[in-house]
Amino acid sequence: MKKPVNLILWLMSLCVVGIVGLQLFWNYQNYQRTVATFRHDSNEALRIAVDQEMAQRRRLIIDQTKRWLADTSFIRITCSINKRYGRTVFNINDRYPKVAGSVGLSFSLGDFTPKLTRMTPQARQLVIDHIGDNLLHKDLKEGSVYYFTQRLGDSIVVAFQKSRLRLPVLDTLYRQALASRDIQSPFKLNPADTSAAEFLTQPVNASMRRPYKRELVWASLASPSQYFFAHMKWVLLSTLLLIGVCVLCFGYTARTFLSQHKLAELRKDFINNMTHEFNTPLASIKITTEALKTFAHDPATQQEYLTIIGYQTDKLTELTSRVLQANRQLTTPAQPWQPVDLRTLVNKAIEEMTVRLQHEQAAVRYEPGQTPILVKGEAGSLLTVFVNLLDNALKYAPGGLKLDIQLAVKNRWAEIVFSDNGIGIPTEYRTQIFEPFFRVPQGNVHTVKGYGLGLNQVWQILQQHRGSVLVGANEPVGSQFIVRLPLL
Repeated sequence: MKKPVNLILWLMSLCVVGIVGLQLFWNYQNYQRTVATFRHDSNEALRIAVDQEMAQRRRLIIDQTKRWLADTSFIRITCSINKRYGRTVFNINDRYPKVAGSVGLSFSLGDFTPKLTRMTPQARQLVIDHIGDNLLHKDLKEGSVYYFTQRLGDSIVVAFQKSRLRLPVLDTLYRQALASRDIQSPFKLNPADTSAAEFLTQPVNASMRRPYKRELVWASLASPSQYFFAHMKWVLLSTLLLIGVCVLCFGYTARTFLSQHKLAELRKDFINNMTHEFNTPLASIKITTEALKTFAHDPATQQEYLTIIGYQTDKLTELTSRVLQANRQLTTPAQPWQPVDLRTLVNKAIEEMTVRLQHEQAAVRYEPGQTPILVKGEAGSLLTVFVNLLDNALKYAPGGLKLDIQLAVKNRWAEIVFSDNGIGIPTEYRTQIFEPFFRVPQGNVHTVKGYGLGLNQVWQILQQHRGSVLVGANEPVGSQFIVRLPLL
């Protein structure tokens, strides 16, 4: 039976370990993916935010250039017709050139079909938009400036060189880029101290003259692990809950299974023990009855045989009564309680055991003191507790019992200590001896008769009285039972 039980427990343990392992593996893989995604998105968001901020700065330069082009006191825009191709040619020159006779910029627009000899407001705006939105925008993205005219080129270069990264604007853009990727993490741009940063993005060049010049910007963010736990907290809590439920269910199932197995073993031992106990008087009754039926005995002998039958019958009655009494203790409600003096009750228990104590040549030392020690309870039940403890000490004290009983008051509790010189109780069994039908293993044969019910009865009665019982070692040999009851 033991091997199948162990096999089932091993299989159950393997299933639980497998479930827990799979959950942990899945969460670890999810952690790896989430952290990798966080790192990638943080860097990509910064790159996009920098591009957006640079696009705004380019837009500012383009808008300023358009205003310069629209200023007739600064730039002169004229048009003429190319005689060879018959197309309108636009000419851009400084109103006041730095060098006399310098030539500005001449160009034609492929999709402009009207033939003009003088500028119109519509044509002027078309030229301004083409230079700003097409030509200048392309040059600025490539990090260079084309000199349309000397003065206009100088002005654009000055504006181009003055353009610097605007951290407040980039902060807003980066926050928006992170939010679009579902990253709600505090960050700091270009932190002075990077040694304390939990995560640093890759630096991005924010210079308008890139790649010719470098103006690096980076961001420090919270740890990717912190982001993972914040982002996946409900999944993690669900996982932990699932693991906890699995472990609790396994523990409860294993405990129930072992309890049932243990109960079956105890029941088996109890039946074997009780069978042996019942067989002895039954065999004696049967033999005596057969003798009475077979032989013609004189009245004195018949009376002797009948006495034996009565004695063995009383013994059977006592056995069944003890079993029924143990079962009744589980279901019978407690009787109305009265104040009980423990000094008198312990002394009464010793008196009830006097004959056995004298027969076993036991020495009991008990000094109750002069002050009453009162508890509230049912005197008969508490008397059963002390009688059972005395009986237990007698059973397991070969060579003469020496029992020391001490009664004291400690912190609103009455404490009765029974210290004997018996065989003692191994440490691993000191909590099990109060279970029903349990007896300390002694191989296949128990030299001391019993049913494993006495100490269980002690424990139940004390629980009903809101008390407790502990067992320990009595140095150098023997056991020590400590009974505690709340004072009245």
